[in-house]
Amino acid sequence: MREGKSLAGNIILCGFMGSGKTSVGRRLAKLLDREFCDLDRFVEERAGMTVSQIFAQFGEEGFREREAQAVEEIARKKSLVVASGGGTVLFPRNVEGFHRGGGEILYLDVPLPALQERLKNDKRRPLLQKPNRRQVIADLYAQRCPLYQAAADRTIDAGAPAIVVARRIAALYDSQPAGRRGSGAKNS
Repeated sequence: MREGKSLAGNIILCGFMGSGKTSVGRRLAKLLDREFCDLDRFVEERAGMTVSQIFAQFGEEGFREREAQAVEEIARKKSLVVASGGGTVLFPRNVEGFHRGGGEILYLDVPLPALQERLKNDKRRPLLQKPNRRQVIADLYAQRCPLYQAAADRTIDAGAPAIVVARRIAALYDSQPAGRRGSGAKNS
C-alpha cells in the first residue's frame, strides 16, 4: 500500500473489460463486509440514463465528465469496494481523485488469451461488436494495460475464478498471519 492508505479507505478495482471487476468486487465486498459500488451503475443512477444513452446524447466527453464527478463523490465515502469502468483510471484526474480520498487502486491482471476467451461471445460491449473481435481485444489490451499498471497501487493476478481472486485480495486486508497476506498479489 502507498503511504497514508488506511484500512477504511476504498478499494478500487480496475482492469480490462472481462477482468472481473464487478464479479470479484461483489464477492470481495461480501468477504470484507463492505458496501459494493459499480461506478458505471452509479453514474447511470445519477444521470437517470444508461451509459449508452449518455454516450449517445452527450458523447464520450459528457460521459467522462459525469464519471469524474462520480469518482469525486465516491472518494468522499469510506470502506467501499468499487468496480471502476474499463476507462476510468485511464484519466489521471480520476486516479488522483481516488487517491485523494485515501483509496487503493488494484489492477486485476488477466492474460490476453483468457480475456479473449471470456469475451468471445459478449453482446453487451459496443467496442467488441466487430468481426475481428480477437484483434480488437488485443489492440485495446496493448494500449490500456500499461495505463492500468501505472494507475495501480497493486497488481493482482486475476486469471482465476472470481471467488479465488476475491479471497486473494481479502487476504491482503484481513488480519491473517503475514505468511498468507501476499498470496497471489504482486506489489507495484
